[in-house]
Amino acid sequence: MNRTAKVMRKTKETQVELEINLDGTGKSEISTGVGFFDHMLEQISKHGAIDLKVKTTGDTHVDSHHSIEDTAIALGQALRESLGDKAGIRRFGSALIPLDEALAQVVVDLSGRPYCVHEEPNLVELIGDYDTTMTKHVFESIAAEAKICLHIKMLSGRNSHHIIEAQCKGFGRALRDAVSLDERMIGIPSTKGSL
Repeated sequence: MNRTAKVMRKTKETQVELEINLDGTGKSEISTGVGFFDHMLEQISKHGAIDLKVKTTGDTHVDSHHSIEDTAIALGQALRESLGDKAGIRRFGSALIPLDEALAQVVVDLSGRPYCVHEEPNLVELIGDYDTTMTKHVFESIAAEAKICLHIKMLSGRNSHHIIEAQCKGFGRALRDAVSLDERMIGIPSTKGSL
């Protein structure tokens, strides 16, 4: 089973080339033009044991919004494509991830129904050139395009870098569990017969 995907997304604002391998080892080559966002995508890749290549060029002279948003959309599309019919997967994944004072709870259901619940405290406006208000939008975009149910809740935290990084590590770890193949699961993990 080849659980990989390549997505190209081109608009007047950005161009995104993204490759994913769900059965990888956490290798990543990421360049979005937004340093902190690159670092967060590396966390998802590493802790998800997902190989990820991302090359985004965009209108960062305006701001980082379009590059971040379109990369998240492409990532969601690649996740959906690489999962195929989802036969034999565990479907659900969860993680409770600490990063010093920050504690993130992340739960994923590869349900075929997009929904995102995201709760975090107020953060500083910028980390480098990364607009921290984009974090919720990133996860909403991934959930919408991948057609997954995603809940992220910060149980504690005061440092903005730690809060966002704990969420990304948690998403990677929960996703790793959810996409894992389960030898006991025959066919689609749903009483409906499809996800």
